[in-house]
Amino acid sequence: MYHREHHRIHRNGWLRAAVLGANDGIVSTASLLVGVASAQATQNDIVIAGVAALVAGAMSMAAGEYVSVSSQADAEEADLNQEKHELETNQLAEHKELADIYIERGLDAPLARQVAHQLMQHDALGAHARDELGISDITRARPLLAAMSSALAFSLGALMPLLMAVFTDLQYLIPVVAVVSLLCLATLGGLAARVGGGKVLRAVFRVTFWGALAMGLTAGIGRVFGVML
Repeated sequence: MYHREHHRIHRNGWLRAAVLGANDGIVSTASLLVGVASAQATQNDIVIAGVAALVAGAMSMAAGEYVSVSSQADAEEADLNQEKHELETNQLAEHKELADIYIERGLDAPLARQVAHQLMQHDALGAHARDELGISDITRARPLLAAMSSALAFSLGALMPLLMAVFTDLQYLIPVVAVVSLLCLATLGGLAARVGGGKVLRAVFRVTFWGALAMGLTAGIGRVFGVML
């Protein structure tokens, strides 16, 4: 019978970027809104600050992800070019190197040499990239995908507290933004843990704790500066 396995490792790249972006969007925007509201600002000022936070944050996340993942992609490309050159100039040594890797993983020497030979006949660079460098199609760096995922996720995350600030009366704005944002964080943490195969309750507690701490600190700072100014 055909046995189909279900793995989650292929989601690592976009899932990490999406979760980070959405979490940052909720926490940073909600914290900013709560902080500005605590400084006795008008609702119009609060909404303007939230919109600016959404746009600036989304662009910052996209740029940051693109630059960092591009650096990873450049390093991978440099390693692959070096490996390609070594295969062209010293294939015998590369064959031995690949066979030694399989011996360390548990194959006996004759079988390891045979496996190395057959894999190099099929795709020498792919075999060395995967087994020597740890680079595969699943784990390959994709800068544009990471940037787009982060920017979109940040915008969606930031939109939740921003909408609360737009449609909530000023006197209830702080508690409504805080509660809705914490609920969104808890939902996001739980979904991310479930998709990634992690522990849901631990993920929910982790994101809500740091979100509440961030909003509490900015509310306190906003209150202090509001009184001082």
